[in-house]
Amino acid sequence: MPVNRIHLILLSFFVLATFSACYAPETEPASEVEASYNVDLNVAHIMSLVLEPASDILWDSGGWVLDAYGYEELYPTTDDGWAFVRAQAAIVVETGNMLALPGRAEDNDAWMIYSEGLSKAGIMAMEAAQAQDKEAFFQAGGQIYSVCTACHQSYSPDIANRVENMAD
Repeated sequence: MPVNRIHLILLSFFVLATFSACYAPETEPASEVEASYNVDLNVAHIMSLVLEPASDILWDSGGWVLDAYGYEELYPTTDDGWAFVRAQAAIVVETGNMLALPGRAEDNDAWMIYSEGLSKAGIMAMEAAQAQDKEAFFQAGGQIYSVCTACHQSYSPDIANRVENMAD
């Protein structure tokens, strides 16, 4: 009889442990947890200190130049060179994310579309650099330029006008 009593006690502990695991205290869902972001760098700083240097490297690393000295390809010629422009493209991707953060986003409409478009264009450049695909890399650079130009026309027409006047 003592053996059955021990089994009964062990079974009771097992059942209690099983049920208590099923009724764990509820935690707040991840979507309801308020995130905190450091947005001390304003949009102008993000543009001038992060996005512009990275995108300039991409644009300076793709395409061709024909001048008095002849024809020159601007594409990287080594694996390290392609890895470097891929890293710059990753900066473009993450800049799109930084611009979409609360405290930086101008609105939840076109601004978010441009931010996502910037990230997508950066991913295109990353993939092209990974594949060392010159044509795809050139197209990705054009896509980055298109997104930047469209955003500037919507949110900073003075910048868009300065760029247009420089091209004249």
